[in-house]
Amino acid sequence: MNNFIGTYECKADAKGRVMLPVALKNQLSPVLQQGFVLKRAVFQSCLELYPMEEWNVLMQKMNKLNRFKKKNNDFIRRFTAGVKMVEVDATGRLLIPKDLVAFAGIDKEIVLSSAINIIEIWDKDRYEQAIDDAAVDFADLAEEVMGNEEEDGIS
Repeated sequence: MNNFIGTYECKADAKGRVMLPVALKNQLSPVLQQGFVLKRAVFQSCLELYPMEEWNVLMQKMNKLNRFKKKNNDFIRRFTAGVKMVEVDATGRLLIPKDLVAFAGIDKEIVLSSAINIIEIWDKDRYEQAIDDAAVDFADLAEEVMGNEEEDGIS
């Protein structure tokens, strides 16, 4: 399992190409050859970059869903909408497809933010707004998520 670290600001060109910062590219180097899956995030208007190994683990879990339940089929369809396989080219660039650029509202300035085992790709203004919006409730959220000894929390 990969654990990525850091938040990086960079630029996307008119074609949606992003030059990965060296520090992030170094972290991704063990999984570069396998490729990645890029998808829309569920809760935010950003993108999620999954190393192929992480994506396969997630798909194994999803494949266990009973497809004879409509809500499961609806979830799978929505979750995988717009999913694309992507690679980092020889010069260290990642091409973000136009439909995903539009979904995330990516203009030129972007933020690549580690989210444990995946990388979130944000339009810089939207990222800063999301961080500002969450700042007010973060102490309460931290206590609720991390402050108990239940299965979902870590102590």
